[in-house]
Amino acid sequence: MNKTVLITGATSGIGLGCARKFAENGDKLILTGRNEQKLAEICRELTERGCQVLTLAFDVRDREKAKQSVNGLPEEWKAIDVLVNNAGLALGLEPEYEGDLDDWETMIDTNIKGLLTMTRLVVPGMIERGRGHIINVGSVAGDAAYAGGNVYCATKAAVKALTDGLRIDVADTPIRVTNLKPGLVETNFSNVRFHGDEARAKKLYTGIKPLTGDDIADVAVYAANAPEHVQIAEVLILATHQASGSVIVRK
Repeated sequence: MNKTVLITGATSGIGLGCARKFAENGDKLILTGRNEQKLAEICRELTERGCQVLTLAFDVRDREKAKQSVNGLPEEWKAIDVLVNNAGLALGLEPEYEGDLDDWETMIDTNIKGLLTMTRLVVPGMIERGRGHIINVGSVAGDAAYAGGNVYCATKAAVKALTDGLRIDVADTPIRVTNLKPGLVETNFSNVRFHGDEARAKKLYTGIKPLTGDDIADVAVYAANAPEHVQIAEVLILATHQASGSVIVRK
């Protein structure tokens, strides 16, 4: 059965990969992001492929705008079957005692509070309808801290705890909850982390074939289409030469 899938942070990286893969699967897409122009471009691309797409331009940190956008969905788009909480970012790699307070606030507001806002807005409808799936994009960084990762790692550890907590909360319903934990994925993630320093960002992927947004999207689509009695609770997805958040073999 085709589903209605809402994806946050859908304009690049894992979010864009998910948009394309769910579109290939024949699902209807609600795509959110901060960049209205990019959303329009992706909408055109996927509509030309025969996919039904609705775009919502807002920042998940803006609770009121998120609320207006979700509550204002046209009637035929309200029954969201899959929520992909993908919007997130890392900023900086400084030691914790030298970190930028604004960077910390942005990560916490996006990675934790934004995810909570979307969950609070969408999941009650799933409970009411007796069907739904929440896929949170966490990280290997949520399993253990690495040098310079401090606050980012803490936000992804929070994603794990929130995902596990939600799974417990809905265990008496048919709702499924998944935590995807990617390792090294080549997107604009590192470019954002280093505030646009492309040379520094590129170094992270030197000597190893990293994952792509499409690789993570493949797992998301698989989880969403598993038989109803199967709940893919958590998946750690690493590049072949990555063993953990801090162990990467470069050749």
